[in-house]
Amino acid sequence: MNVCNYKVCQSFSDVKSVISTENNSFDVRIESELPETSTTEKCILGIDEAGRGPVLGPMVYGTSYCSIDNQSVLKTLGCADSKVLSEQARDEIFDGINNQGDLLGWAVHIISPTTISNCSFKRQKCSLNEISHNAAIGLIQRVLDRGVSLCEVFVDTVGPPEKYQAKLLSIFPQLKITVSKKADSLFPIVSAASICAKVTRDAALKHWKFIERPDEDIDSNWGSGYPNDPVTKEYLKKNVDAVFGFPNIVRFCWSTAELVLKNQAAQIDWSDDEEDKNKTSVPITSFFGQNGKEVRQKTSFFDDRGLVVTTNI
Repeated sequence: MNVCNYKVCQSFSDVKSVISTENNSFDVRIESELPETSTTEKCILGIDEAGRGPVLGPMVYGTSYCSIDNQSVLKTLGCADSKVLSEQARDEIFDGINNQGDLLGWAVHIISPTTISNCSFKRQKCSLNEISHNAAIGLIQRVLDRGVSLCEVFVDTVGPPEKYQAKLLSIFPQLKITVSKKADSLFPIVSAASICAKVTRDAALKHWKFIERPDEDIDSNWGSGYPNDPVTKEYLKKNVDAVFGFPNIVRFCWSTAELVLKNQAAQIDWSDDEEDKNKTSVPITSFFGQNGKEVRQKTSFFDDRGLVVTTNI
């Protein structure tokens, strides 16, 4: 995974500001100021994610932590499973978490679609479960490294909870760790983490930087982003380039995206073998022009970089 420094934010506005200036091809890590009580009092921590299933956008892992004696503030703020809260309610609770910075701490790891796809396409593939586990482990370690007096951790499971819990305990034997299904609806500290993750992912999608066309408005009518959404499927079909594929918001490794590529992208024949000359695949030179005349519409990649067709080297 891409290694990034954590950026400290004290408000939702700070988070949006960081997101809007980042290159979405890389991971981003953001955290709050360290609560005053977190290094002197025993603390609990929750972990949850947002955006695991969509074909579009990042997956965001979030954590929230506070001292055992300050857990009541979570219920006062209305922390609950982010999926049952409206967007406005989530934003307001996240603002509340930041306003309680002397009692509550949080951090998020924004895992870019590029990272997710690259991990899948490696020779030794890294599964989405492994990416998730690594993100959770990284968040716990970060909180410990900051000097938080952590004693107990609650995690929403990825895969079998027993195996995941045993894995975390083997890495952090000094902690009491509970891995559970639907932990975001069972433990308020996980609910807070869920809200941090969901609010951050929503903000990332709203402020997405398309490096392919940075100075132009890009079609953002992508629906829910989930593979079975007809609007999302149509978005993929409309925004695929025959040579360069999708913009960086798309997870290339999702089967929905792979199917569109198979049907609409150029099928390239790289072989020079005589026996392969009768294949029906399209030679890549056909996308760059013949005898100085373009035979296909150029992708914006060429215009952006001032590239022209040439036949002389």
